[in-house]
Amino acid sequence: MSKTIFELSSAGRAGATLPPREIDTPLDKLIPQKYQRLRAPRLPEVSELDVMRHYISLSHKNHFIEKGLYPLGSCTMKYNPKIHELLVRNSCFANLHPYQPESTLQGALELLYELQKDLSEISGMAQVTLQPVAGAQGEFTGIKIIEAYHKAKGNTHKTKIIIPDSAHGTNPATCHLVGFDVVELKSDEHGRCDMARLREIVDENTAGFMLTNPNTLGLFETHIEEIAELLHSVDALIYMDGANLNALLGIVQPGKIGFDIIHFNLHKTFSTPHGGGGPGAGPVGVVEKLIPYLPVPIMSKDDNGYHLDYAHAATSIGKVHTFYGNFAVLVRAYIYIKMLGAKGLRRASENAILNANYLQKRLEAYYHIQHKEYCMHEFVADGSWQKKENGVNTLDIAKRLLDKGFHAPTVYFPLIIPEAMMIEPTETESLDSLNAFADAMIEIAQESKENPELLHEAPLTTPVRRVDDVRAVKVLDPIFKIEK
Repeated sequence: MSKTIFELSSAGRAGATLPPREIDTPLDKLIPQKYQRLRAPRLPEVSELDVMRHYISLSHKNHFIEKGLYPLGSCTMKYNPKIHELLVRNSCFANLHPYQPESTLQGALELLYELQKDLSEISGMAQVTLQPVAGAQGEFTGIKIIEAYHKAKGNTHKTKIIIPDSAHGTNPATCHLVGFDVVELKSDEHGRCDMARLREIVDENTAGFMLTNPNTLGLFETHIEEIAELLHSVDALIYMDGANLNALLGIVQPGKIGFDIIHFNLHKTFSTPHGGGGPGAGPVGVVEKLIPYLPVPIMSKDDNGYHLDYAHAATSIGKVHTFYGNFAVLVRAYIYIKMLGAKGLRRASENAILNANYLQKRLEAYYHIQHKEYCMHEFVADGSWQKKENGVNTLDIAKRLLDKGFHAPTVYFPLIIPEAMMIEPTETESLDSLNAFADAMIEIAQESKENPELLHEAPLTTPVRRVDDVRAVKVLDPIFKIEK
């Protein structure tokens, strides 16, 4: 059992040497009596080495990308090059303040300006705002732009947005937050938008269509130009959730095939820290006619240098975040793009696609895969065979994976696939790690036949054993018993 930092405490030990006080006045004279402590603070007495070993030991009990494969579908948990972290901590970046005069921020503004241009080129959009600091906030910004576009045209009857049933979960929530009604579009037998049904539900009241491409089944929506033509015929806009852009870099420019708006998840696609609630960045790109509605400021350049541009403040949807975005994350994404270049970005997507298809092929004989055609950067297998034949469900499979040294894939999503396991290996995994993961999954499929009770009890080797998931949802107590 792991000891707490207090259990490691030993009287008289210290991990730091404090400088002598330079003020001769007694503390009880400096601090009014009513603010003085009644008893000394309860602090552990430990050496620096004790502290280091304690926290490194704790970190090893967790799972992280440097430790092993993290195949979370739709989350793109790729390895982050450490040079990003080294450069972003440079004092030239870290010590900047957003209220400095523009003349003293020219390097930072140039970086942001270049990042805007790069994202515009990658997406095929006319202009980009870097202000949103999360994918969901990027969605909110994009849907607010749709609202502003229709409001400016007097389209008060445009009240609904169509969303496929394979969409990311935040999509309908975002639309409701802005005030639109959501109309769900079912997928067809091929896992893509049902075009016949779409033609039936698109009408003059349609404000927009919100589509993830590739979708959450890992399939590329092949009717984009037809969908865009249909939506544009009723003056509706088509929005692309760019969370899966990791499959399209250098291959497809969404703005060139009919999309009007896209958000980028820089913390997924462009390799910046991801997970734990942040940090993130969700820039939004738009076509020419929607530039007036972007949040201000955007970065501009003229003969006198780089500037924070508020030119369209009168029509803008307004700020969506303090200052100009999550600067440190933007710097990391800029470095990633510049290091790889156009060819490198395309190769990253090609490798992500190759890795996903390789895993899909290796696992198709052991797990049910509803859509077996070539996938993009991720695919959806499921545990329906194991559940039907052996009473082992997807949660059991996910828990057993932890025993074998891997984080589980996204489970039970998308909702349209029972017992779903959405698997995304990303481009940063080697053939060796892909094979190790596939071997583990195949072993689990065999265990489900020979010893299903083992999977019901898994995980068996982790610091925290299986918890009561139903109770955990209802009783939000993060402190669980640590098993020996």
